[in-house]
Amino acid sequence: MSVVTVLLIGIVANLDNVGISISYGLRFNRIPFKYNLTISFISMVFAIISLEAGAYFADILKTQAANLIGGSLLIAIGIWLIIKSIFFEQAPTRKEITTIDLREAVTVGFIMALNCLTIGFGAGITGAPSLQTAFSIGVFSIVSIIIGVELGHKIGNTWFGKNADNVGAILLIIIGLYEIFI
Repeated sequence: MSVVTVLLIGIVANLDNVGISISYGLRFNRIPFKYNLTISFISMVFAIISLEAGAYFADILKTQAANLIGGSLLIAIGIWLIIKSIFFEQAPTRKEITTIDLREAVTVGFIMALNCLTIGFGAGITGAPSLQTAFSIGVFSIVSIIIGVELGHKIGNTWFGKNADNVGAILLIIIGLYEIFI
């Protein structure tokens, strides 16, 4: 597997991290670098586990089944994000920037790592090298969080900014359907 492929897997595994990070920026949150590293480390651990599992099951599990499982997870996460935005979250009422704590960083790390499970599993089935791919996922996780939070701070008061969570959730559902049916 080429270096370019490993880098692309790292980028793709973190596209949803940009959306999640934007939502943090929209709420005027800040993610300190040490917590960004915590989140990225969790993603790397999940990636290694899923890459190894994918390699193990490559001969047993058909790609179609892996796509069904991974796509269903993405759809479920998208639906949950929509339900959460409708019933549990309120629009931010303050403009000052707040900082997340370690507990929230770990929680966010596990949430963001869910996508790494499906992508890592699929990449493992295709023979992607575990350590290099997990490192790529970790590096691009750091970058995506920085970019996402900054974008969220900049677009927070626009129409897109106010609806970014639902747009991101719909995109996850579309990606999940794509994984299942195409």
